[in-house]
Amino acid sequence: MAFSASRRSSDRGPEPEWSLPPDGIYAIISFVKVTVDTNILYQAVCSRLGASNAILQLVRGGDLQLAISVPVYEEYRAVLSRPQVRRATGLSQVDIDAILEFIALAGIPTPIDFLWRPNLKDESDNMFVELAVASGSEYLITRNRRHYSIGNTLLFDSFTVVTPAEFLTQWRKIHG
Repeated sequence: MAFSASRRSSDRGPEPEWSLPPDGIYAIISFVKVTVDTNILYQAVCSRLGASNAILQLVRGGDLQLAISVPVYEEYRAVLSRPQVRRATGLSQVDIDAILEFIALAGIPTPIDFLWRPNLKDESDNMFVELAVASGSEYLITRNRRHYSIGNTLLFDSFTVVTPAEFLTQWRKIHG
C-alpha cells in the first residue's frame, strides 16, 4: 500500500510513490538476543511457573532471540536427556526431543570463531561466555551469576549477566 504525504507545489520533483504515513507513526522492531545457561532451560522444563519458563515463552512467541552454538546445544541435549531429568519433569524422551527441536529451530545459530576461555571456575561455563560474545547477546541469563566472575569482576562488558528474575524485571520496564 502506498502512502503519500501532502506536498507543496514548490517542492522539487514528482510526487513520490511512497512516503511516511501522515501521522508519523512508525513501528520499530527491536529484538533482544540472549544466551541462556543450561540451568535456565532445565528450570523452564521443570516448572511452567517462574521466570525461566517465562523467558522460554518469550523465545517461543518470537519476542526474544535465543543464541545457540553447537557446544551449547549439545550441553542442553545432554542435560535434558538424563533419566533423572525425565523423572523430575515427568516428560518422556519424545517430549524432551520436541523441546530440543524447538530450540534448534527457534535459536539463532552462532559459530564460535574464537575461544575466549576466560578460565571461569566451572570450565563448562566458558562456552556460554564465548556464545554471548560471538552472538552479540545483550544478556547472559543464569541462576549462577557468581560462576561468571573472577572475584567480584565480570569479565566482559559487551553483555550483562543476570538472573531470570532480573532479566524479566528489565524486560517488563521496557516492553510492558
